[in-house]
Amino acid sequence: MLGALQEYLWRRRDELLANPKAQDWSVSLPFVRTIANNRARDLFSLCTGFIHTQIVTACVELDVLETLAAGPISAEDLAAKTKLETASAERLLDAAVALRLISRTRNGHYRLDELGAALRGAPGVIQMIKHNQTFYRDAQDPVAILRGAQGATELSGYWPYAEGDDQVRNLQSSEIDNYSALMAATQPQISSDVIAAYSFRKHSSLLDVGGGNGAFVAAVARSAPKLNVCVLDLPSVAEQAKLQFKRMGLAYRASAIGGDFHRDPLPGSADIISLVRILLDHDDDKVRHLLSSAHKALPSGGRILIAEPMSRAPGAELLSDAYFGLYLMAMGRGRTRTVDHIRELLGDSGFANPKLLRTRRPLMTQVIIANKD
Repeated sequence: MLGALQEYLWRRRDELLANPKAQDWSVSLPFVRTIANNRARDLFSLCTGFIHTQIVTACVELDVLETLAAGPISAEDLAAKTKLETASAERLLDAAVALRLISRTRNGHYRLDELGAALRGAPGVIQMIKHNQTFYRDAQDPVAILRGAQGATELSGYWPYAEGDDQVRNLQSSEIDNYSALMAATQPQISSDVIAAYSFRKHSSLLDVGGGNGAFVAAVARSAPKLNVCVLDLPSVAEQAKLQFKRMGLAYRASAIGGDFHRDPLPGSADIISLVRILLDHDDDKVRHLLSSAHKALPSGGRILIAEPMSRAPGAELLSDAYFGLYLMAMGRGRTRTVDHIRELLGDSGFANPKLLRTRRPLMTQVIIANKD
């Protein structure tokens, strides 16, 4: 009875919100006008979001934020620096003001605002803004993506392992440089949040599966001076990690192994295995296989740590469900998962006592740990 009443009330609400007369009425009354205008602004943002991202992209590509970091500047001076017409530079700057990236001074110049200053200090986000142009080209027909009728996409080519064929192991350095650089650029904040959520000092050896050029394990190694760390990734990626460890002076306790974690058994020398932004790239069958391999490789009492954006996390839905939901379909595989889904996959693979840890920025990553009994 209660459910039927609730459904009726939801239906009446939806009818009122869609009624033009009710919309006009809501903005004519002072005590509901603010609510109505906020709703209208949210609705308009859904229609213009792509344009907003293109404005941000133009600011990044033209180094507008870096230019303004030196101090306020006029539209004329920015036009000269960016090789734009003054009218075009002014239009871009005004658009950036509307997005709160920058603000106007009293004399009509432009300076960084809070969002612009924060973006300038987040190189991983800037790299994602540049990378998203590839995604947007694939997403021109979102219905085709949802129906699986898109065919080969730029994203599947950008992430060559997404094809999942037998040639993945033999990928050359030139074929993985772009995605390795992107993963490394977006890693520092995630590494920081994982380390803040979980102490690795209680462990003797960490194996990071699919760890790229070693950015994550290098950060962990700095936080746990007695910990040995190892990356397992494709042979050409592992070679990059070895060079990175040598440059950082970590080669005496940091190593890298070349292999394919979908086909090769995982080395059994670690008492903790980490999977950082790995599960979301793969479908359930491959995730179960990977988790089972990790379970076999760990000693009794060993631990697995999973860190990635998770579906339906409060406050993180715009990234985990909206952005990654379509992105991974365009890539051709993978999905974000709820905490309960990941717990179920861990249980299917033999792990016990899965626990969700509190992270500082759940928008970017959440962390689950589980044990091998």
